[in-house]
Amino acid sequence: MITVLKRNATAEQKEHLIGWLKAQGLDVHISEGHEYTVLGLIGDTSRIDMDLIASLDIVESVKRVTEPYKQCSRKFHPEDTVVDVGGVKIGGGNFAMIAGPCSVESREQIVEVAKCVKKSGAKLLRGGAFKPRTSPYDFQGLKADGIELLLEAKAETGMPIVTEIMNANHLPLFEDVDLIQVGARNMQNFELLKELGKTDKPILLKRGLANTLKELLMSAEYIMAGGNSRVILCERGIRTFETYTRNTLDLSAVPLLHELTHLPVIIDPSHATGISRLVEPMAMAAAACGADGIMIEVHNDPIHALCDGAQSLTPEQFDAVARKVADIREIVSK
Repeated sequence: MITVLKRNATAEQKEHLIGWLKAQGLDVHISEGHEYTVLGLIGDTSRIDMDLIASLDIVESVKRVTEPYKQCSRKFHPEDTVVDVGGVKIGGGNFAMIAGPCSVESREQIVEVAKCVKKSGAKLLRGGAFKPRTSPYDFQGLKADGIELLLEAKAETGMPIVTEIMNANHLPLFEDVDLIQVGARNMQNFELLKELGKTDKPILLKRGLANTLKELLMSAEYIMAGGNSRVILCERGIRTFETYTRNTLDLSAVPLLHELTHLPVIIDPSHATGISRLVEPMAMAAAACGADGIMIEVHNDPIHALCDGAQSLTPEQFDAVARKVADIREIVSK
């Protein structure tokens, strides 16, 4: 249930109403906007008399939220959420390019790539330390050593770092990671999502290979229900019957998610297509359809990459893409 308070509601009146609602056994999420204050009521609201609340002088309107996801609903929180990642803001008109190799391979590699992508305008450095791979024989990442190398690259460049977590037991290793990524295969690892909900770290939640937007939002709800509202959604392509690309990039997810939720939405064209030459047009399309950011895989030697070299751009290619994305954003913002 959502209660919208009038502009002239005093702090004392708000406090009194919130206290009464909590006394009914409800959790109250408060969203202070420029125009109104919105109270999101979580719990068994069937016992609450909507007409009684609507009759109060300070109440503008009352309505029930029919969606099963409450805290990430746009109705629950009308204004865009802006997630701050180590000083870089994403959402609410703030756009960020995230770039780096699929996996961290060496200090020289990650530092060189970090310096190059920063020079081209990337604001966050991505790199896989723990790698979920389809084959058990493929490179699985440097794990804890990979995180240490990411931190060295951060020290060299000042860029906040993004890396994927696979197990809640690894959380202590992520204390200095700025943005924790939940990969597509773990989107519905609910026990992991619950643990991430207890942290104060920003979370990048990727859509699963065969999951609906509703399921993506329900996974975000798991994190937010635990108390962590710093969630960024990522569309990275879904599995369809098409075989010419690794996955099918669902660009319609961006405007739809912006209608349904207040959370930022970014696009990963690298994993969506799996083909480096398609990254540029898909990145431009992502900027055109209103994405809050783009995450691109960049490697200084893609041919010899230990992971996903076929979809990785060289630093020079990334520089060209970043320029075109900036041009597209300038056009659509007019």
